[in-house]
Amino acid sequence: MADDATRKAVSEIPLLKTNSGPRDKELWVQRLREEYLALIKYVENNKAADNDWFRLESNKEGTRWFGKCWYIHDLLKYEFDIEFDIPVTYPATAPEVAIPELDGKTAKMYRGGKICLTDHFKPLWARNVPKFGLAHLIALGLGPWLAVEVPDLISKGLITHREQQGS
Repeated sequence: MADDATRKAVSEIPLLKTNSGPRDKELWVQRLREEYLALIKYVENNKAADNDWFRLESNKEGTRWFGKCWYIHDLLKYEFDIEFDIPVTYPATAPEVAIPELDGKTAKMYRGGKICLTDHFKPLWARNVPKFGLAHLIALGLGPWLAVEVPDLISKGLITHREQQGS
């Protein structure tokens, strides 16, 4: 399923230990700490490999996440806002990442710009609860989705680079 580079990148993301969601007050703080440490490690690894492609931050409670991701195609950078909420049944249920500005532009998306991860990512997530966290969601969900969908949307003329929008 995944190529060697993806396997290597994911193997370097720390696995999480705390099986806790937002409803578990004290344990959620511990889980959130593990989430941040895994995200920091993933970002550090990406930067070391010259593969920096997203920024992510959360609200104070760690239940609402937002940021930016980008994809380089033909030496042009396409940047998108991303957002997601942590489900109350997390980590048993994976968050649904949304890219609102692409809403309605591809069949591989649900209402509100939520990217489709049902066929490939969700079974993988389910087999790895509670070890997988947000860094895994980004690496194995959002990253591959962008790699497939963005070039397709560009080739169909459904998204254009911001420098080409004015001409």
